Amino acid sequence: MKFREVDQTNWDDFVSLFEGKGCPSYCWCMAWRPLPGNRQQASNADRKKAIGSLVKQAIPIGILAYDGETPVAWCSIAPRASHTPLGGAPYEGVAEEKVWSLTCFFVPRARRGEGIGKQLLAAAIKTARKHGAKIVEAYPVDPDSPSYRFMGFVSNFEQAGFTETGRAGKRRHVMHLRLDGKQ
Repeated sequence: MKFREVDQTNWDDFVSLFEGKGCPSYCWCMAWRPLPGNRQQASNADRKKAIGSLVKQAIPIGILAYDGETPVAWCSIAPRASHTPLGGAPYEGVAEEKVWSLTCFFVPRARRGEGIGKQLLAAAIKTARKHGAKIVEAYPVDPDSPSYRFMGFVSNFEQAGFTETGRAGKRRHVMHLRLDGKQ
């Protein structure tokens, strides 16, 4: 498995994954990102155009997992400032642009159970670190949660060293991993 950030050179791979059967073409991973106009009235095409605009502006949106040359999974990892409020608080002594948010995993049903999610999590942390992030913040849920499961499960983040800092709503935990060596 290899991992690549989504940029203009692999935009078509991102589109191919998102438009595949059972994939999240209804969302285009814009659920937590600002959308022009009325969010509820935005079409799938509007969401695709909005995420494409971020890619054209070289704003990080996330990473793809590849099996050979085929994109097989997705993880949204990007600066927290590029999202709508997610429930995390400011971190003392850490500039907002140094906090990155991990908001989504997509692994097609046929590939689940292969450990791709954990590999995506490790690759997302590596990506954030490469961009100078000091903190990665995530919003996972418990395994029995009826919604927001695309944000990952608490246990996977605990295994990766994340610490819970609070809650966002009834289901989402706010967790973070410090990349700067501080507690």
